Amino acid sequence: MNDSIRLLQELTEADGVAGFEDEVRAIFAERLSPSGEILTDRLGGVICRKPGTAERPHVMLDCHLDEIGFIIQHITPQGFLKFLCVGGWWNHILPAQRVRVWAGDEKIAGVIGATPPHFLPKDRRDRVLEVKDMFIDVGASSREEVESWGIRIGAWAAPESAFTQLRNPKLLMAKAFDNRVGCALCIEATEKASDHPNTIFASGSAQEEEGCRGARTASSVIDPDIAIVLEGPPADDTPGFKADESQGALGKGVQIRAFDPTMIANPRLVDFVLKTAVDEGIPHQLTVRASGGTDGREIHLHERGVPSIVLGVPARYIHAHASVIHVDDYLAALNLIGALVTGLDASTVDDLVMRPPATN
Repeated sequence: MNDSIRLLQELTEADGVAGFEDEVRAIFAERLSPSGEILTDRLGGVICRKPGTAERPHVMLDCHLDEIGFIIQHITPQGFLKFLCVGGWWNHILPAQRVRVWAGDEKIAGVIGATPPHFLPKDRRDRVLEVKDMFIDVGASSREEVESWGIRIGAWAAPESAFTQLRNPKLLMAKAFDNRVGCALCIEATEKASDHPNTIFASGSAQEEEGCRGARTASSVIDPDIAIVLEGPPADDTPGFKADESQGALGKGVQIRAFDPTMIANPRLVDFVLKTAVDEGIPHQLTVRASGGTDGREIHLHERGVPSIVLGVPARYIHAHASVIHVDDYLAALNLIGALVTGLDASTVDDLVMRPPATN
């Protein structure tokens, strides 16, 4: 468990806003280079090909390297940075949050600012601020000073949040568990795999948070026969949710997603995953999502279609500066991936394909 926690800390403390995933890509490639051949696409994705006892099926273990963040759109004469959001932010949570801004080879600390409520008319104090009314303050006095520090229009900014084990040490708090938890699963599952009757392609895709773009390019490199998408989906066990309807509670096991608006999971694959979890005694939660989406959106439509499933470690407060996961859910996911990879031989994968019944 301690090795997993150290890996999660390294990945979450790295910065990798969509389109600028260099730090996370480097960790991913370095960890997996002893396991197999390192491949790349041309969008920023990195892939490890790990041969097994058979060339096919190609089993794609997908995770996305990127996190949500910001990009600098304008620098005011007074030295404040106007920005756009990269990925889906909830405007409520942005003011007063710390960020790191890329400035060439270094990063500069900043904070998201806005006009204080004390100076707003009473009828505007309770309104949600728009991004256009916010800015990043890096402590500069002028545009020239900002530029002299190496910050330019088009620079990225990432949330700043320290990795923390909470009082209950099985609860971990950090930024970017969406989707560094998937990255860690992809790395560890690939490292641990042995005697698998297939070829594993561990894929760290780029730019998921801006339209699942890297999943498409990675699929072109891999040509998968089956895909397991590894994610950090939103938990639903906090105040405001109905406990009896929860499908993503912390500590209750790996989440198995049967449906979201972007992908209907192959029903035979869902059954296979559920049976594997039951047979292996792995805690799990089956979920049907009314919103959201993953890299599976692009992967399952590759060429003639790819049977795909999403496995997740539920995370509270994703798309924010700090989210929370449970280590037991991570270990359940890791165990399930290992069991699935071992069982996905050519015959099993072929049986998942939806065909009409045979005729005499």
